Amino acid sequence: MKPPAFGYSRPESVGEAVAALASAGPEAKVLAGGQSLIPLLNMRLAAPSHLVDINRLAELSYVSIADGEVVIGAMARHAGVLADPAVTAAQPLIGQALALVAHPVIRNRGTTVGSIVHADPSGEMTAVLALLDGTVVLAGIDGERSVSAKDFLLGPLESDVRPGELATRVSLPVLGPRAGCAFAEVSRRRGDYAVCGVAAVVELAEAGAVASARAAYLSVAGTPLVIDLTEAGADPAAAGRLAMSRVAPTSDIHATADYRRHLAGVLTERALAGALAHARERSGD
Repeated sequence: MKPPAFGYSRPESVGEAVAALASAGPEAKVLAGGQSLIPLLNMRLAAPSHLVDINRLAELSYVSIADGEVVIGAMARHAGVLADPAVTAAQPLIGQALALVAHPVIRNRGTTVGSIVHADPSGEMTAVLALLDGTVVLAGIDGERSVSAKDFLLGPLESDVRPGELATRVSLPVLGPRAGCAFAEVSRRRGDYAVCGVAAVVELAEAGAVASARAAYLSVAGTPLVIDLTEAGADPAAAGRLAMSRVAPTSDIHATADYRRHLAGVLTERALAGALAHARERSGD
């Protein structure tokens, strides 16, 4: 199939991109990696009036670590972020998640910020943003604004990007010295969207007990579901039971609600056990 007709701009700077979006109106879309948008266009599930192609914005092709945060620019490709050892050391959950995103050919083109803006509740990076309470920075003709994860992810494929705005970067906190993380998911085939997935972060107290434990869930709600598992302590089985009691998935063509609830429990056990082991290794406990 072929996409419907649309206007096209290819700006050379963030200022030009924002101006083009403002001029094109509310039906304009941003083209970055295009790994989600292009299929939607070709299947005519999306019909934007105008595309603003930001692939020439080299100023957004960066990843940096400063002031306790990993900052990912809007044109940083998945593969580039995943291949950066400083990033995966500072916040290992980013690497754990990106390794599960689709296939290498898609990671070579797709952008990490773009996947977050797409706000797919089955997406690994949306879960990472929610779990770590990251921040998305949006640029418009009136300047920039920062939006926290809890306010940014509004619903399935719906984020708080207003007409005329461009997401320029995402900030995620680095992993604490006594913390550990893990990611576990089940999909029908390697690289498919997860039927259910769990990202977990555990922080240990000085005595080695669990000070906090949280998990974010893919494919069980309209946005990534974050659950506090601290009351389960260092017992992955108890954490799994707690997760099963708090998720409320629905059935679809890929899985029943009961199966997803079962997976949430099993994957919570795996992710929490992995995060605990990681935290103990990093803290020396």
